[in-house]
Amino acid sequence: MNILVLNCGSSSVKFQVIQTDLDMINQNSDRALASGVVERIGSESLITFRVHLSSGVKNFRTAEPLKDHHAAIKRIIQWVCHPSSGIEGISSTADIHAVGHRVVHGGEKLTTSILLDEHTIRQIEDCIELAPLHNPQNLKGIYATREVFGINIPNVAVFDTAFHHTLPDFAYLYAIPYQLYRRHKVRRYGFHGISHRYISFRYRTIVGMERNNVNIISIHLGNGCSSCAIKGGVSVDTSMGMTPLEGLIMGTRAGDVDLSAMHHIAHKEGYTTDEIETILNKQSGLLGISGLTNDMRELIDEAKENDDRRAKLAVEMFCYRIRKYIGSYLAALGGAQAIIFTGGIGENSPYIREKICKELQWFGLELSPELNDTLKGGKEGRFTSESSKLAAYVIPTNEELIIARDTYRTIHSVI
Repeated sequence: MNILVLNCGSSSVKFQVIQTDLDMINQNSDRALASGVVERIGSESLITFRVHLSSGVKNFRTAEPLKDHHAAIKRIIQWVCHPSSGIEGISSTADIHAVGHRVVHGGEKLTTSILLDEHTIRQIEDCIELAPLHNPQNLKGIYATREVFGINIPNVAVFDTAFHHTLPDFAYLYAIPYQLYRRHKVRRYGFHGISHRYISFRYRTIVGMERNNVNIISIHLGNGCSSCAIKGGVSVDTSMGMTPLEGLIMGTRAGDVDLSAMHHIAHKEGYTTDEIETILNKQSGLLGISGLTNDMRELIDEAKENDDRRAKLAVEMFCYRIRKYIGSYLAALGGAQAIIFTGGIGENSPYIREKICKELQWFGLELSPELNDTLKGGKEGRFTSESSKLAAYVIPTNEELIIARDTYRTIHSVI
């Protein structure tokens, strides 16, 4: 089955075409046939298409005016399904058998991947108030795909929150009046669940372990950052909360902050609650601390080459917050087998991994600087010594694979 996987952001659409079926899933032999991204939707859009061939990857880049997500998805489908693209086994829309969509928020009701119809789409629309910055963008992809392909091709939603539905109530509830949870579903939902789920799957594959024996801490570090405590192969705690704002310091998000401090700032500066939310989500984090950028690579360069004080401070705060969460999760889990780093920063920055891990010797983690330095650019592996009691790995995430597999399983009712 050829599955088109879509991940719609506010001004971008990422996609992959993945070939999979039950035998391929069981043998871990799913094939990525093509991938790409359309950026800057609404203006002169930047388009990158990649065909994955046995001889390597062939890249196509162009710029075109695409006014909205519908136009972007139509352009993706046009390229994917045209014989000239060179994608193996695909020459028309009939060769795409299903579409899988990443949807950020499923609330308390949508805890597994679902086949999309009018009823289930309305359920996702009902979750917009829980994720006003994300679900509307995900829905744009759903609407556009159904319009371009028609309603006969199966569409499946795979939820970022679903992996965290196993959190116990003492972990997902906030210590606020309980009736506010009952009335408004104010609680921790957690995000990056598709990524954390893949990391758990991939770790047990690497070490040859059954799912119910997996006890790890997964750390997804990119522009958005989150950590997840996984016990018995399921999520039992995670750093993001009701929204993706809570938890670790991120590119432009503050992470954990005293709400009374923000009330104080609002009073002093005359900010509205919407303005405060904008500050916390878009002007804080690495950008807010450094005053320079939210790009970790640039901050590391500024810290090393120019000895920039605030760049150094941003990096130090970023790593310190992560260490705090690792320590708390080790306590919550009663120990762990491994810490797994993923995401753009986690996969590609030996410097950040070393700054985090070198202070974890107390927990029995013995860093191997030589191994650590080799792990970047999509490489997977362990970077602690063989004698280390607490292992550390880099595992590049693959959310699209999980979405493709769930799409197949949902359509064919295979668990």
